[in-house]
Amino acid sequence: MRPLVKLIGQPLAVELLERIKTTNRIAPAYLFVGAEGIGKSFAARCFTEMLLISATEDYVTASQKLVTGNHPDFLWVEPTYNDKGELLTAKQAQEKGLKRKSNPQIRIEQVREVSQFLARPPLKCDRSIVVIESAQLMAESAGNALLKTLENPGKATIILIANSSDSILSTLVSRCQIIPFSRLSEDHLELVLSRANMAEIFDYPQLIQLAQGSAGKAIENWQNFREISSDLIKKLTKFPSDVMTGFNLAKEISTNLELDIQIWLVDYLQYLYWEQEHKLTLIESLEKSKKLLKRYVQPRLVWDCFFLENIQQ
Repeated sequence: MRPLVKLIGQPLAVELLERIKTTNRIAPAYLFVGAEGIGKSFAARCFTEMLLISATEDYVTASQKLVTGNHPDFLWVEPTYNDKGELLTAKQAQEKGLKRKSNPQIRIEQVREVSQFLARPPLKCDRSIVVIESAQLMAESAGNALLKTLENPGKATIILIANSSDSILSTLVSRCQIIPFSRLSEDHLELVLSRANMAEIFDYPQLIQLAQGSAGKAIENWQNFREISSDLIKKLTKFPSDVMTGFNLAKEISTNLELDIQIWLVDYLQYLYWEQEHKLTLIESLEKSKKLLKRYVQPRLVWDCFFLENIQQ
């Protein structure tokens, strides 16, 4: 089996990972680095399958154990929110209806769990595998704790997944073999979205352009776009020419859209209005509005100020 054959648009990463397996020169730690939504997590799962599933095992059954987290020598770690002492992944927080006022983190408690997991020898394989997703969201204390584990991982391989090598501690980067991932070409992006039954996104070229070669981002754009009524999208297509229209739009946006959709809308409007207006001041004003929204300033006030400031110019 060649699990990585399904990884689209990443020939260099595939070549490096398959060579590692072929030569059996497996490093203690790897850093999968590149933009969000271009296949890093999928590649990490494929590479884990290559390292942990033997030729004598039933591939489908063993693969399912990895996906469901039931393999005794595999641990997948992702950022969490702390809700009264309970650590929740982003999906769990959403299901619980938790109000999220900051980004999730890889926490020191999770790194301690990694250390405990690696303290015992592998049960079924010749090594254990730990994957840490979104390592750029690792708290500094957690990063320092992980450094000690990387210095002596034992019979294990640790895979960090991050947006860029600059986003995590340089001391961690220095102990990892880097596997680079690149943004997808438009043809590869279309292929990925077609396989995910999301080809309809290509009917909205602005969403594709906004994705910048990231299939994950394109899907996220589509999902967010669909949360906004077609009537509101139509009203926002052209920048309002008078203050009263701007205030009405501010009311409609702040009343009808969840905060995370409003934050996404800022990115969409930056692309849309730059295409139409080519005014740097307008883009900078939107960026300021996004920062205020992320700081939980009252949304109606943020949008009122945005339209008032820019319609008067």
